[in-house]
Amino acid sequence: MEKKVITFGEIMLRLSTPGHSRVVQSNHFEATYGGGEANVAVSLAQLGIPAAHVTRFPDNELGKAAVSLLGKWGVDTSHILYGGERIGIYFLETGASVRPSKVIYDRSHSAFAGLEPDMIDWEKVFEGAGWFHWTGISPAISAGAAACCKKAIEVANQKGIPVSADINYRKNLWQWGKTAQEVMPELIAGCDLLVAGKGDARDILDIRPDKEDDDKNVSVYQQIMDRFPRVKKIVNTSRGSLSASHNTLSGKLYNGEQLLDTQTYDITPIVDRIGGGDAFIAGVIYGQLTLNDDQKSLDFGVAASVLKHTIEGDANLATVEEVESLLSGNTSGKLVR
Repeated sequence: MEKKVITFGEIMLRLSTPGHSRVVQSNHFEATYGGGEANVAVSLAQLGIPAAHVTRFPDNELGKAAVSLLGKWGVDTSHILYGGERIGIYFLETGASVRPSKVIYDRSHSAFAGLEPDMIDWEKVFEGAGWFHWTGISPAISAGAAACCKKAIEVANQKGIPVSADINYRKNLWQWGKTAQEVMPELIAGCDLLVAGKGDARDILDIRPDKEDDDKNVSVYQQIMDRFPRVKKIVNTSRGSLSASHNTLSGKLYNGEQLLDTQTYDITPIVDRIGGGDAFIAGVIYGQLTLNDDQKSLDFGVAASVLKHTIEGDANLATVEEVESLLSGNTSGKLVR
């Protein structure tokens, strides 16, 4: 049995307009729960990898419903804490054609934001763990959440547990007194694998491409690795947006020696693109744990992300067999029975 993957981050109540309705015309919303790191845990559980999520919810029906949903999809919820005032909320308006999708956040003073480092026993959390994943959203939310994330990375490093991070930069979230540029480098230093793009490197680390980079970001990735010797692999996706309903997607992985690419997928029509990046890194983690091949891991991650665009909700519910079928070239969507 594979060792457990631990994820850490906030889960929010997602309220979506029905179909492609606008917020201003909607009389009701469809409710579910999701968050970047939890989406990774759910995706991995569907791929047969044991996964546990660490977070904090208010001790009310909304928090318990979110825990129940995680449990339904096979995620270990035994390390989830209860306390604080409220659950964070986000409203999703799904776009179509030339009208983009839109997200409105209502997450201030959430239970997760009230976390303090001594609330979580990371030594216990990491018993039997084989991987830890976090994102740049968690340390942006509050000083306490940032301190929890730092402690988790330190304990994982001490135990020799690989650490991955999607360092996505959300400028408007950093409101608690320190900037991403002050906080993130110390956290990135404890990572083995990063999801990072050229914009993230510029905004968080002040790293920019060399002139000879010819748009492939190799110099950016190499500068990150030179600055943070623990980082051995950097992955990212490239998205082409023809419309809100029609995107293209490919991926790349740099391992310090070579830049690997994938085929470019055409995704149309898009059912729900929220969580596509989480599905990607979940697929890559699955590949790193089971396939022992960087190219296969990258290919698997991109194919998993493509499938997520066809699934409603935050998390990818695709199976290994479905991802492998797509990788084999089966894009017909023919009825299976």
